[in-house]
Amino acid sequence: MPHILKNKHLEIYIDEPLEGYNFSRFDWTGKIKSVKFQGVPLTTLERQDSEDESILGQGFYNEFGIDTALGFEAVEIGEWFHKIGIGLLKKKGVNYSFSEKYEIKPAKFTIESEANKLIIRCQSELINGYAYVLTKTIELKGNGFSIHYSLKNTGKKVIRTDEYVHNFMQINHSTISPQYQLEFPFQVKPILFGETVNPEKKVAIGRRDFKFNGNPKEQFFFSNLSGNKEVFATWALQHSAHKIAISESGDFKTDKINLWGWKHVISPELFYNVNIQPNQSKEWTREFEVHQL
Repeated sequence: MPHILKNKHLEIYIDEPLEGYNFSRFDWTGKIKSVKFQGVPLTTLERQDSEDESILGQGFYNEFGIDTALGFEAVEIGEWFHKIGIGLLKKKGVNYSFSEKYEIKPAKFTIESEANKLIIRCQSELINGYAYVLTKTIELKGNGFSIHYSLKNTGKKVIRTDEYVHNFMQINHSTISPQYQLEFPFQVKPILFGETVNPEKKVAIGRRDFKFNGNPKEQFFFSNLSGNKEVFATWALQHSAHKIAISESGDFKTDKINLWGWKHVISPELFYNVNIQPNQSKEWTREFEVHQL
């Protein structure tokens, strides 16, 4: 059964590490599978064409190392490498892919529950010089919630990776339409994007925002929205008919922001760069707020 953090505004449903989602991509610590605001759902599934939710992203799932997992390049096929927040994965090809199904050896997880927060710890083995302890605290705060990360390098090698929350959002079951608007605190310049996938031209790019002139039947994707410029890590999404807005703000700056979506979902992604020397730690926080327009 999921843990539920609840007050008069929000309900947050969080699966335990070894329950629900069990695929080899998203972090198993604090799997925020769904969020409701005054009874209105704000989140959805990654896909609508699969019956197996245990392999799908949903809610506010996060991931460490989307491009390459920790220590992947240094091991041979058949050996183990780290996927932070999950455990060890067995290498099965020369190239890492987040969508590949890898054999998993789960890390050690512990959970502490309080009235308004859930604390999950993930302790890894020492493999190929890498080891870590990840502590994630999900805390309910009025009309919002926070995700606080503490990552300690307990190994012998430097940990270099990144982390982001995928934010699988859909407000009150409403598919993507002109009633959605996604805003950023910086000027958007498409010429500086790393990649643009907008086959139906249903995504309209403004000076500081993204709008929609219809429902995209095909997936859309835009990478490096700030053109690799370091900016404040924040976005705000609103739905004009339901009069609900949700935002995320990190206590860090970022030089990598991606946007992915489909007919039923929109996912802005704020990346945090991780660089930790042995015996050192890093901490960062993401704050989410929801309010009525």
